[in-house]
Formats: sequence, structure tokens, C-alpha cells
Amino acid sequence: MQVANALRAAILTKKFSPGDKLPSGKELAKQYGVARMTVQQALRLLREENLIVSRHGSGVFVRQRTEKPVGLRPYVEQAFERDHVAIDFAGLSGETLQGAIQEPLDKIRAGRITPQTVTIRVLVPDTSTPWALPVRVDDQHDEPAYRRRIDTLFSRHVGAMADAIGELDELGLISEASVQVRTHALTPLFKLYLLNDEEMFFGFYPIYARTIETDAGAVEMYDLGGKDAVLFHQSATDDPSAPDTQHVAQAREWFDSMWNTMSRERAL
Repeated sequence: MQVANALRAAILTKKFSPGDKLPSGKELAKQYGVARMTVQQALRLLREENLIVSRHGSGVFVRQRTEKPVGLRPYVEQAFERDHVAIDFAGLSGETLQGAIQEPLDKIRAGRITPQTVTIRVLVPDTSTPWALPVRVDDQHDEPAYRRRIDTLFSRHVGAMADAIGELDELGLISEASVQVRTHALTPLFKLYLLNDEEMFFGFYPIYARTIETDAGAVEMYDLGGKDAVLFHQSATDDPSAPDTQHVAQAREWFDSMWNTMSRERAL
């Protein structure tokens, strides 16, 4: 309890900031003059309080506060440092994901990182069928011109991502690579990213009334604010009963269930 109290105070007073790595169990045991088993018990208490997370093979880190939004890009770059990269996205268009992977792909081209496999799955709404949202402001009906606009954006961003990853595969810089896309008939009210089954980013789409330029002219729409979605981060730990671990597992189960049941393949 004394060790847990000391570490808790250090975390809450920002001696250890969110994201900081704690000293090793051996170092903490020496610092506090206790057995390593005592340190592990203290860390278990802090883990149950959601103050720290254990990352397999990396150590123990001060947990990023869920009430504070975090940036996706550094975690995507970190995910690409693994031998096997797996990223799943569910949302509206995939524009943010396409931007976030540019730096890791450049590092692969330069030989600075060398993942063996890259697998990306994208789950988005079907632009060929009417949507419940976004809709026109005047009568709250579906707007085909808006769906055509989103389809163009999606094809541009996800297509570019698939081309870039395919190029690395053809050059032999990645042993195996794939970008798969499936569509569904539901309106996305949130965006979800899963990185290597360990990191989850989740954010709700705010809804705004705004003027959208389409191929049919300007249309007043209740639109989804994709770039304004605040992402919150949670990490799976070695403790299967920890709340973050369970949240990541449930997000994985939801994504896989949608992918395998209510969606259909879309060609890029």
C-alpha cells in the first residue's frame, strides 16, 4: 500500500505524466526497498484504478486520461514498427487514416522501418443506397449528390492508400500487404480505429448544419463533422479484467461481427 500510495502521488502530481514509462519492477523494488512481488502488487492496485497500463514487451506506462483527446498519428506510426501491422477502421470516409499512414509508408520506402505484413480493413457506409444521415436540412431526406461527393472522397483517399501499400508490396519492401473494404447499410455515428488489437481510438461524429458543394449545386445539409470528432484512446493490457482491455476486446468483437455479417465487399 505504501508503494502504491507513493506511485499514485507521483502520477497525480504529474511527476509521471500521461504516457510516461515507469521504472522497471527491479528499479522500483530497489528504490522503495521492497521485494519485486510487492512492487507487482502495488502496480496491480494502480492498474485497477486505471492509472497505469501494462504493454506486453514494452513495460508499464501512465495511462492516457480518457477525458483528454489524443492524437491518432503517433500511435499509427508506432503500430508500423511491429513486424505485423493490422489496422481496422470504421467510419465515414477514411480520410484521416490515409493521412496518418503517410509518414510510416515513407519510412518503409527509406528502409527505416521494415514490417513484414500490413493488413488494413475499412468499414464504411454504402454510397449507392439512401442514408438516414447526413440529410438535407429542409426536409431531412437523403441527398444523392452528397453521397456521390462522399464516394469520390472515399475513392480518392482509400484508393491512394491502397495504391501506396500495393506499391511497397510490389517493390518487395513488404512481404504481404492488403487493403480490404466492405460497405454496409447503416449510418456511421462514430469513428473507430483498432491498431494491432492493442490500441483503440473512438470518437462520436458531431452533427452540423452547413452548406455542401455537390455536383448538383450547393445543398444545406445536416452533416457529420468527421474532422471535429474528438478521439479517445484506450489500450489493452495483460490483465483481461481491466476496463480498457475489455473495451478494446468489445470493439474488436463489434468490428468483426459487422465485417462478417452485414457488410459486403467493395472493389477499389
